[in-house]
Amino acid sequence: NIDRSIRLIMGTAYGERPMRPDFGCGIHDLLFDSTSLELLGQVQAQVVASLRRWETRADILDVSATYGDDPTVINIQVTYRIKGNYDPRNLLVPFYVIPREEDQ
Repeated sequence: NIDRSIRLIMGTAYGERPMRPDFGCGIHDLLFDSTSLELLGQVQAQVVASLRRWETRADILDVSATYGDDPTVINIQVTYRIKGNYDPRNLLVPFYVIPREEDQ
């Protein structure tokens, strides 16, 4: 259930839910930004902040964002531990960006 919750949080843009406009993750605002290391850092920061706020059943141990073979795909790896458990878990979530014309 926590894996699904993490995917739901990351897959929901702010303002998408009428009764909870602050629920979700800000990575969707970065969809059209230039592909760069700065973008990876922003994605990582947005994911960490959102998961720590909304997924209280887990301790977020690490979030990393890297480009795959295709620069339009950012692989977001979340390492977390269920509270009260010492077994770390990993979840890989792809995030697709649309680079500007000058980036291609």
